Amino acid sequence: MNNAVPTETVLAQTANINPGLAAIGYGLAAIGPGIGVGLIFAAVINATARQPEMRGKLQTIGYSTFVLSEVLALIGIVVYFIASTK
Repeated sequence: MNNAVPTETVLAQTANINPGLAAIGYGLAAIGPGIGVGLIFAAVINATARQPEMRGKLQTIGYSTFVLSEVLALIGIVVYFIASTK
């Protein structure tokens, strides 16, 4: 006897996420990048206050890490839309 479940059935059950739960998940996932952005720019402000001549380099580093942090939020919103389209 073959008791294997078809792959299509498993995928359909896995992708069947309640849109409300997907929204809560995205809201929780957006907290991380929000905190990260605050910490990044707080560090840039503190470092600029200590060494004003390094402002340009610090801002470049700050914005590049800001982009890396925000990519997580963008990935989260894409996953939210994928999960809530049922």
